[in-house]
Amino acid sequence: MIALLSIVALGFFLGMRHATDPDHVIAVTTIVSRQQSIRHASLIGILWGFGHTITILVVGSAIILFGIKIPPRLGLSMELSVGLMLILLGVLNLSGIMRWITETFTPAQSENRTDSHLLEKSVVRHSHSSSSEKHDHEAENRSVGWMDRTFGQLGIYQVVRPLVVGLIHGLAGSAAVALLVLTTFRVPSLAVAYLLVFGIGTIAGMMLITTAIALPFKYSKTRFARLNHGLGLVSGIISVAFGAFIVYEMAFVNGLFRHAPNWAPR
Repeated sequence: MIALLSIVALGFFLGMRHATDPDHVIAVTTIVSRQQSIRHASLIGILWGFGHTITILVVGSAIILFGIKIPPRLGLSMELSVGLMLILLGVLNLSGIMRWITETFTPAQSENRTDSHLLEKSVVRHSHSSSSEKHDHEAENRSVGWMDRTFGQLGIYQVVRPLVVGLIHGLAGSAAVALLVLTTFRVPSLAVAYLLVFGIGTIAGMMLITTAIALPFKYSKTRFARLNHGLGLVSGIISVAFGAFIVYEMAFVNGLFRHAPNWAPR
């Protein structure tokens, strides 16, 4: 029992450490650099971690359970996609397109308050005579209200973007994680369970990271506008530079487009 708990704890904290990989941190920094809400920044981290966990769990489980081997060219292509994504995020951030998309697809606060007010009026109008039915109805509307406040204010673009970025990052790292787990666990079911715990740790780690990253952007926005703008530019430049480095390493150093590419999961 103690050994099992130790394995679970190890998987969780290794997942949290995995969230601190440079490409992960750079990607979410570029995303939350224009986010002024700490709560929404935390949610973005959770969405990134959820997307990452989905890919790790699906691809990793396939490797563990069915012995699927990823060809070097495919593995390099998956890692190349991370570099291209970082370049895209950086360019969108530097060009101002990311801010325009965020503002366009994020509902206005006034609209949310209006919708919330209408929802409250609806609850009053449709109250039931039975106390139990009334309680269920209010509980349901509280749940709907929470979802509306959380996801409605964030916007569909802000929800989908970190989820997709997390999926791509998970795709690039799934082979390495699965192969590492296989060297530790000989029982497939335990290995898959470890992947799940590892993913949960990654979600928790990324939530903490995005919250910490969002703090300087939030407080510099109201007090130091130039500093805030500079931080946004720096995050975009680093994202482009690191993405270009990954593309160069995968395409030229490891020979993605050569006859015999060289790739080792890491």
